[in-house]
Amino acid sequence: MSQQKILVVDDERSIIEAVEYNLKKAGFRVLIAFDGESALDRCRKELPELVILDLMLPKMDGLEVCRNLRQDVKTRRIPVLILSVKGDETDKVVGLELGADDYLTKPFSPRELVARVKAILRRGHDEPPPEIFELENLHVDWGKHVVRVSGKPIELTSKEFGLMRALIEAKGRVLSREMLLDRVWGYDRSLEIQTRTVDLHLSQLRRKLGQVASRILTVKSAGYRFRIQE
Repeated sequence: MSQQKILVVDDERSIIEAVEYNLKKAGFRVLIAFDGESALDRCRKELPELVILDLMLPKMDGLEVCRNLRQDVKTRRIPVLILSVKGDETDKVVGLELGADDYLTKPFSPRELVARVKAILRRGHDEPPPEIFELENLHVDWGKHVVRVSGKPIELTSKEFGLMRALIEAKGRVLSREMLLDRVWGYDRSLEIQTRTVDLHLSQLRRKLGQVASRILTVKSAGYRFRIQE
C-alpha cells in the first residue's frame, strides 16, 4: 500500500522540520511548501490526502489558500488542518467557515498533531452506506455526502457532516460533547482535547442549515440532540 501524502505549508523551517519528522515517523509521505502560491500549485498537481496549513504565509495567506482549495472542484474534498499561532476564537471560526476540517494552535504536541491527522484520514476512508435521510425540507444522501435544504445544496465540511449524522442517528437522544468528539473526531481519549471545538463546529453547521438549524437543540449541561419529531 502506498504512503498517504500530506502537504505541510509553513514559512518557518523549524516548524516544517518538526512536523515532517513526526509525520514520517508515523508512516506518511510529506510534501512541503513555504508560501501560499506554492501550496496551491503543489496541491493541484500532487492531490495529497491532507493539507496542514499555516495562516500567516508569504504571497498568499492561509485563509485565501483554504478558500481557493474549496472553490476548486479538483481539491475541494481534500481535508485541511490549520496549524497556526493565531489561537483566538475568531480566527478559528473564520477558518472553519472557509472549510477547514480542524484547527490546532502553536505550540502543539506532536502526538496530538499525528492523532488529529490520523482521525481526519480515517473519516475520509469511511464509506457511508448509500442511504437517504429525509425530514420535511431536509434531504441527506449519506453515501454521496450531499445535503439539501428546500432543494438547495448545502456545502458542509467533513466534521459538520459527521456531527449532523451523529445527531440524526442518535434518534433524538442527547449526545454529550465528549461523545461527539469520540464519534466525529475519533481522538485518543488520553489527549487533552477541548470540547469547545464541538460548539464551534455546531455553530457553523447551524448557520449553514438555515431553517433546519432549529432542530439542533442545546441541552443545558448535557450536550446536543436532533429533534426528529415535532
